[in-house]
Amino acid sequence: MVAPNGGLTSNGIATYGATASTEQLRDAEADLPRANSAPPHSLAVRLIRRLEGEVDAKACDWISVFACFLTGWTSAISFTACFVWPGFQTGNVAQLAIAIARTFDPPRTRTYTFMKGDQQALTALVSFWLGTSLGRIGARVGPKRRAWLVTTALIQIALAVAAALCAHFSGEGAYADGRDHPSWSTPRGMAALGFLSASLGLQGIVGKRIASPMNTTVVLTTTWVEIFNDPSLFVIGLAPSRDVRVAGVLAVLVGAFTARALLAVAHSSGTIGVLCGFRLIQVVWWAAIPGPRRD
Repeated sequence: MVAPNGGLTSNGIATYGATASTEQLRDAEADLPRANSAPPHSLAVRLIRRLEGEVDAKACDWISVFACFLTGWTSAISFTACFVWPGFQTGNVAQLAIAIARTFDPPRTRTYTFMKGDQQALTALVSFWLGTSLGRIGARVGPKRRAWLVTTALIQIALAVAAALCAHFSGEGAYADGRDHPSWSTPRGMAALGFLSASLGLQGIVGKRIASPMNTTVVLTTTWVEIFNDPSLFVIGLAPSRDVRVAGVLAVLVGAFTARALLAVAHSSGTIGVLCGFRLIQVVWWAAIPGPRRD
């Protein structure tokens, strides 16, 4: 007789179907530990999926205010040292134009040399260009992806660390002796200015692409225009369009004030080091911002 499993009856010959079923069962039992050892939702997998997602632009208002605080902090350091704004490139471009026009001045004010302040303005301008040009990478990766936003904050930390090292090893003070005798006039000092300017250049394109209420979070001239033309300017109570922008302006004020006060104790390198700590908070903040809502 033929057994139901496709083999022979118990006449001394083993049934092939039963043997095959036993081997399959053993293979399945052997695979169980391997399946349990690699859970599909491990911490690394969840972290990667988190970074691959996008942030909700409407949830980025307060991290943009924090970026304005960092703008004020960074600007106070460089302006105290050499009277150059690392993010205000309109002023730097105008300063370079004036430097060229001085060759046509009356003899009393005419100059034929590229003065140190003009060199520093050019350094800030070119460095800003290089920093903000990294936004082309973000355009390819996705300007609202967490991986890109976290990476930009880490790059800004690296730039700030480089600026702190250059400021420290330049041997120059945190304060200028006057317009004619700025600090950060050596190559290392000017490199510190360049790294800070590049960091704000990168911050500017992030704020622009994320559609921040403070526009670029670097230059707030447009923000002032929007504040004083906001229909809710004189509304008593909460007015999100007005309140967030006002908070950004106040954040620049507080950041610049605090950094300038800290310079007397920590000098340029130490104050930039504190800036690195604030940038680290920004890294965690970008990773924690929720994704777009699905209606």
